[in-house]
Amino acid sequence: MTRMIQKVLIAEDHDSANISVQKTLEEIGVTHPDYVYYCDDALLKIKKAIEQDSAYDLLITDLYFDKDYREQYLSDGKALIEAARQVQPAIKILVFSGEGRPAIIEPLFNDLQIDGYVRKARGDTRTLLKALNAISNNDRYTPEFFKDQVKYKKAHEFTVFDTTILSLLAEGKRQQEISDYLKSKKIQPSGLSSIEKRLSQIREALGFSTNEQLIAHCVKMGII
Repeated sequence: MTRMIQKVLIAEDHDSANISVQKTLEEIGVTHPDYVYYCDDALLKIKKAIEQDSAYDLLITDLYFDKDYREQYLSDGKALIEAARQVQPAIKILVFSGEGRPAIIEPLFNDLQIDGYVRKARGDTRTLLKALNAISNNDRYTPEFFKDQVKYKKAHEFTVFDTTILSLLAEGKRQQEISDYLKSKKIQPSGLSSIEKRLSQIREALGFSTNEQLIAHCVKMGII
């Protein structure tokens, strides 16, 4: 392995996860990473490192940070990634988070060009090591769970109409009420038969037999 990771910054507000990441970094030879608990502090360190001609090779960040007494300009990992890309476009970025919804993760790869994603879960230290090794070799690490979910999601391409009727269904609206709502908003098609047909098509495409299963799936995937 040609190691290109030498200087690492960890943005993580939970000590247990922070320690876990540090121990995993030791396995690829990074023994003294910097770490912060706030996104604002992470951005300041990145800027300072650039000024000192000692830029970070890798930023490891969570997506979500607990709020406390300290007011923050950057409130979450996504905002940090966007800001870091502005000041240091070439920095490698690995997200380590409990988030599992493709609708949240996919834009991180497509829009923000992150280099890897590891979900906090059972066995995550092994996955984290795989991701670090891939990034060390200048490769992108896409976890298997995410590949499988995206493939499953793409079995049906959701339209605005789909997400509208599914969101209303998730709110407990009956199909007749959904039809009335669509008519009031001049959304077409709005007929009861069109709604029933579309729901049937989506269930069939995704392999569900009930609307309850479909709604649960869409919530889990971040579609609605």
